[in-house]
Amino acid sequence: MSKKVYSLLKDYLVITVAILIYSVGWSVFILPHSLVTGGVAGISAIIQYATGFNISYSYAILNAILLLLGIKYLGKGFGAKTIYAVALISLCFRIIPEWIPQEFIQAVSIDNGKLLSAIFGGVICGFGMSMMMAVGGSSGGTDIVGLMVSNKYNISTGRVLLFLDIVIIASSLIIPEESGWGARFATVIFGYVIAGVETFTIDHMLQLSRQSVQLFIFSKNYEKIANRVMQESERGVSVISAKGWYSKDDIQVVMVVAKKSQINQLLSIIKQEDPNAFTSIGSVAGVYGEGFDRIKIR
Repeated sequence: MSKKVYSLLKDYLVITVAILIYSVGWSVFILPHSLVTGGVAGISAIIQYATGFNISYSYAILNAILLLLGIKYLGKGFGAKTIYAVALISLCFRIIPEWIPQEFIQAVSIDNGKLLSAIFGGVICGFGMSMMMAVGGSSGGTDIVGLMVSNKYNISTGRVLLFLDIVIIASSLIIPEESGWGARFATVIFGYVIAGVETFTIDHMLQLSRQSVQLFIFSKNYEKIANRVMQESERGVSVISAKGWYSKDDIQVVMVVAKKSQINQLLSIIKQEDPNAFTSIGSVAGVYGEGFDRIKIR
């Protein structure tokens, strides 16, 4: 199996697990309390509460429409991962609520009240979404609308999405509620709690997953270290000519930028090739280019 195929299968596995986590967050903490949040999932939840039309169907229909609009106005920039994610989320919204025992939902979610459920639901959904985003996955939805508006009116996508989420959550006021307007306003407040916690979780998790480090390695065995780093970690290596000011000797310094999760692997290579190598490791604020993040200016 080629590395490209293996990497693709790994991405789809991560997306699958992420969607299962996201769907469990909805099924256990959000839907049982008739809560809402932003995005297409929020619109679909409102439709279900107001009409009884299952969230899985409206989620699939709305996303299909948005995907077609996205392809028409933005080009074929939405790959198979997005289509796969939308289809799987729709399926999970249909079957997962039936698989989870009602006794479990009662004990974990309903008995603990709406506020805790809103917080835990936001954390779990945000964790699932961050896993999916980390491997380039997308749930489509209002992101497409945000991009369309941003391209046409020169408004940042983030502001468009924030405005849409505010409107979607506020629209939950139309949901019939026997307890009166107070309960409806409470639903809106809890919706904003979910959206805020979910956004915070996504940002925090993505920041952790994207942390990178820069290594400077001073060693006489720089060639062996550089070759092994390239072959085993699949990271680019630069060799910089320098001069030791104390010894006045010309030296070669190996510079590597890698993911933080690869530190142990790189240190193991250095130790095996030259236990006495002088190595400095520093965190970097951002790394853009092949194998890291893409430069995005909005």
